[in-house]
Amino acid sequence: MKNTNKCSYKEEEKDQLRIQYELDQIENIEESREKYRKIVNAGITRWVRDFQGGHIKIDSVEDLKKLIELDLALQKDDEY
Repeated sequence: MKNTNKCSYKEEEKDQLRIQYELDQIENIEESREKYRKIVNAGITRWVRDFQGGHIKIDSVEDLKKLIELDLALQKDDEY
């Protein structure tokens, strides 16, 4: 038995749908990255404020280092 069903989308329409899907995914990733950077920047700001207020000692800078590294990694991803 031969399949006589035809695809409901033409090849050009398929390509356009695929491209739109990929663009939507990229946009969602960018929006998430922006949100993460805001959270990281808020964490850095809070850390600096707590440090200036004497609540954090120099020997506990590992959290700040991690926040800065995360922010730099997110910025690096922005270049792509």
